[in-house]
Amino acid sequence: MKYRCLILDHDDTAVNSTPYLHYPAHIEVMKELRPGKPPISLKGWMLKNFSPGIMEYMVNELYFTPDEIKREYEIWQDFVVDKQVSFFPGFIELMREYHEAGGIITVVSHSTKEKIMQDYASVGAKNLVQAAFGWDFDETKRKPDPYPVLQILEQFKLSPEDVLVIDDLKPAITMARKAGVAIGAAGWGILVPEIADYMKKHSDFYFRTIDDIRELLFAVKSSSGSL
Repeated sequence: MKYRCLILDHDDTAVNSTPYLHYPAHIEVMKELRPGKPPISLKGWMLKNFSPGIMEYMVNELYFTPDEIKREYEIWQDFVVDKQVSFFPGFIELMREYHEAGGIITVVSHSTKEKIMQDYASVGAKNLVQAAFGWDFDETKRKPDPYPVLQILEQFKLSPEDVLVIDDLKPAITMARKAGVAIGAAGWGILVPEIADYMKKHSDFYFRTIDDIRELLFAVKSSSGSL
């Protein structure tokens, strides 16, 4: 295979979660922590995820205190813990195919590790994920820092050229570039044209469909014809 290891994003790459989980959770956060202040739109929320990042948005624009940041995390986790969202059609099937061919599947996401593994377990695919790095309050251990990628390289004795990151947002590009690994943009879950345009320009590959990943990994023709 062209790449021995995939480093997958979770939200809006593997699962369709922001419109149904994370944005509604943010609305609940605003009701409690900033009552009377209208929350930004879904598009605005996606753009803040894209840049400067959610933590930066909360600290530098909403002016959340350290205690409010902790409370935001609690509200977020309480909101998502018992809710399930769907994987994008064909995603798990491709991951099973890749796994059976000997590929290493890992996840680096801003969701928690527990939520990531819960989602995979819900479709009987927990065994596919061989390592997962989720949200960490230590900014040096989460995207866009290269720490998770470097840990994966070390754990599985990989070279940078063995690895492909698949993600839908800018922090992953920064992470991949710092770690010296390739990145492919997940185009099927992006809701905002500005984000899609940036990802097309700055990624090594742009995947319009999940089947496009199969074409790259296994050198087979995809339903959409090309990358």
